[in-house]
Parts: sequence; structure tokens; C-alpha cells
Amino acid sequence: MRLTPEQLAARKRRNLALAAALVAFIVLVFATTILKLQGNRDEAADGAAARLVVEPD
Repeated sequence: MRLTPEQLAARKRRNLALAAALVAFIVLVFATTILKLQGNRDEAADGAAARLVVEPD
């Protein structure tokens, strides 16, 4: 079965749209991961700084 040029063009557009959606999803997951890691690092630094403060007796 041979596809018409219009069908081939439609397939190409669908494939490009799917690829763009996949890339957008990957970027979203990556950005979310980086932000969560930075938040955890900041919380760990705050906790370490709090442990370094020594209350005078």
C-alpha cells in the first residue's frame, strides 16, 4: 500500500508533534527534578547551619 503525498505529510506532522510533546515532557521532568534537588540541598544547608549554632550555657 502506497501513501499519497498528503498522507505522508500528515504522518510527518504527527511525528513532529509527538516528538515535540515528548521533548517537552522530558524537559518538564528534568526541571522538576533539578528544582527538587536544589530545595533539598537548601534545606540540608539550613539544617547544618542550625546544628552549628551553639547555645551559650
